Amino acid sequence: MANISTRFQLKALTRLATLAGAALLAACADQSTVSPVAPDQAVANRGAGESGSGEGAVFVTTNGIAGNEVKAFRRAADGSLTAIGTFATGGTGVGGTGDPLTSQGAAALSPDHKFLFVVNAGSNDVSVFRIRNDDIKLVDRQPSNGSFPVSIATTDDIIYVLNAHSNNVGIFSYNESGNLSARGTAALSANAANGGTEVRVSPNGRWLDVTERLTNKIDAFRIAADGSLSAPIQSASAGNTPFGFQFTPQGVLVASEAGSASASSYSQPSTGALTPISAVVSNGGQAAPCWLIVDPSGRYAYTANAGGSSISGFAIGTDGSLTLITPGGRTAYLGAGAQPLDIDFGGNGQFLYVLENGKGVVGGFAVNSDGTLTSLGETPGLFAASGFMGLAAY
Repeated sequence: MANISTRFQLKALTRLATLAGAALLAACADQSTVSPVAPDQAVANRGAGESGSGEGAVFVTTNGIAGNEVKAFRRAADGSLTAIGTFATGGTGVGGTGDPLTSQGAAALSPDHKFLFVVNAGSNDVSVFRIRNDDIKLVDRQPSNGSFPVSIATTDDIIYVLNAHSNNVGIFSYNESGNLSARGTAALSANAANGGTEVRVSPNGRWLDVTERLTNKIDAFRIAADGSLSAPIQSASAGNTPFGFQFTPQGVLVASEAGSASASSYSQPSTGALTPISAVVSNGGQAAPCWLIVDPSGRYAYTANAGGSSISGFAIGTDGSLTLITPGGRTAYLGAGAQPLDIDFGGNGQFLYVLENGKGVVGGFAVNSDGTLTSLGETPGLFAASGFMGLAAY
């Protein structure tokens, strides 16, 4: 886009994991109810610019080998979900039964929630949908500029696509119609070993970070005014098998560690190198905490534990430190064999949604003022153990 540089400026702008860590990571691809709380305990964690939860949507991608699709659900103001329909991406997935992409962020929303971006790992491309009141419309599909795209990060003008098998990041601008324009690629570290797992942009727009689960590293790319990326600056993960991560609004990076059954938080100064704040905070033994999300206010982080069929909540201190919300690590139990594979917030942090692959449902929770969770029930409409990957909500 012609004004992309100006818009970015305005935004201010090892080795493989241990055998023990690898065994726990495998639980992310293997299978393993919350007690109701009074409704008046459920309090929205609202951010600037939003007056309430309103209505929104939840999207889950099927990763189908014969054709990737998006399952769309309307979210009501009370957090309940209603199926809207199923929409073809035009590309293909890779199929499977559980966690075939070994990633977080296979589907991502634009910051204004006008567009949904979806990876097609089987056809090595990316689809763009415009979000409308009653459905979504496919508006573009472009090659991902690499092999096996697994995760997408978005800004107002740019998307970054992590191509796991080619160890690179594809860079694309998009316009007001949602059409993509390729702007090049950036290589991960030389020893990434096809282990790139998730990609996200820091709140200040200066850094694009990537977790490398097989090397126990986290890469940081400096983002230039035109959206291009520097060579990666590599930091060691505090725990084994860094997987999902997200930033707080203050720029603290919080990452799950599937091999250590833990989470860690980091500061990221102007050098880009990460410094641990809380290192390897145990989730109480809930196995394979692969997917992690931070609420919009930066008060809480939650991991979806594939091996524990549970969700673990962490309170985030003002200094970025982590503390388990629930003794034992089970802030929510999803039931035997639920195998949660992805997680996201809706209603500006008021609701938490999880893809329960083992059951073929979307689990919903209200987020209480103390970080505990109240079950909203499960919404059917998926297929159990069918390789679904990626959940995005608002």
